[in-house]
Amino acid sequence: MGVNDGVEEAVAAAFRAEWGQVVATLIRVTGDWDLAEECAQDAFAQALDRWRRDGVPRRPGAWLTTTARNRALDVLRREAVGARKLREVAVSTRDDGPYDPYGPYNLYAPEPDEESGVHDDRLRLIFTCCHPALAIEARVALTLRTLAGLTTPEIARAFLVPEATMAQRLVRAKRKIHNAGIPYRVPPAHLLPERTTGVLGVLYLLFNEGYAARAGADLVRANLSAEAIRLARVLAGLMPDEPEVLGLLALLLLHDARSGTRVDSSGDLVTLEDQDRTAWDTSEADEGAALLETALRRGRPGPYQIQAAIAACHTTAATAEETDWADIAGLYGELRRFVPSAVVRLNRAVAVGMAEGPDAGLALVAELEAEGELDAYHLLPATRADLLRRAGRAAEAAEAYDRALGLVENAAERRFLEKRLAECRSA
Repeated sequence: MGVNDGVEEAVAAAFRAEWGQVVATLIRVTGDWDLAEECAQDAFAQALDRWRRDGVPRRPGAWLTTTARNRALDVLRREAVGARKLREVAVSTRDDGPYDPYGPYNLYAPEPDEESGVHDDRLRLIFTCCHPALAIEARVALTLRTLAGLTTPEIARAFLVPEATMAQRLVRAKRKIHNAGIPYRVPPAHLLPERTTGVLGVLYLLFNEGYAARAGADLVRANLSAEAIRLARVLAGLMPDEPEVLGLLALLLLHDARSGTRVDSSGDLVTLEDQDRTAWDTSEADEGAALLETALRRGRPGPYQIQAAIAACHTTAATAEETDWADIAGLYGELRRFVPSAVVRLNRAVAVGMAEGPDAGLALVAELEAEGELDAYHLLPATRADLLRRAGRAAEAAEAYDRALGLVENAAERRFLEKRLAECRSA
């Protein structure tokens, strides 16, 4: 591997690990979301050249934050100078009182007290993005863009909407924050409950993008799921009596416990039934189960607690054959009361197919296909294909796998579907 390759890998690793922190810090310093992203991008671009010349710094995150902050200060100083020159012209014609050379860009003012007692720029960023003045879709999308560094196309795929629609949504969200003067802080304790749903949604989608990347070469992007878990832990410490916060953290841990077995050494997908259960992280699984039990004792069930219970059914089964699919199907039925989405119904169809036989699952899949809401979702034909394969209907399964391949964008999932398609065709 050449020196340049090593530097590019170091910059890529720093982007995955540090982007959210750099942008969050710049937003706090400047109050300008677009400037924060622009200067962060500039810092990473500079890193490619500077690190080749000087070597990778011992603390890449600190180097990137300092470089991006200095760039932002330079931009704002130039703006302040320009504003001062215009002001001097105006003062020559009328007396307007003393001029403040810093104006609105006093970057050295002390940071306001944080009422919540939480001093984490990324958590501040999440709560700002999740302000109730923003639509829920905008809250989640904006945080995924600014905190996790996901591209607009990646977020668009997460929401199953066109890229142009998501781009407009992000622009409108930033404009709303600016025009409404939404504060950049964790809200005080009495306002936390009303802001929790949006924050949990952000962390859930952030984890999912890391746990099962929708596009690209890698199925698992561990940095994103690790960041979601880190922030979920901070939130659980902030709101220890909120069962849904505990439920979400339990859910993330129960899923993450088996993340190391979801792909093989070649990066190919390994299905749940074929995973090596002895290689699952038992400490994470046990912690998740304990958190779920604590949450359920509060007597206020919610969608994240139910999903955690579904995950627990899988992690507590010693073998794939011992999985209680009937219980899982019932839990998905309960989840529909909270989240009446087509994706939840598709997951229930899988569980029903495993519990009652492929034909029962196929009947539920047919209902979803007739409605058309999931036409662009590759897992709908992939689910049909798997149920048909289990029913011994190989030719029909091959047709369904072929349709799924026309929709899938993740390389690891594509290879898995191609393998299944080949098996069905040979059968």
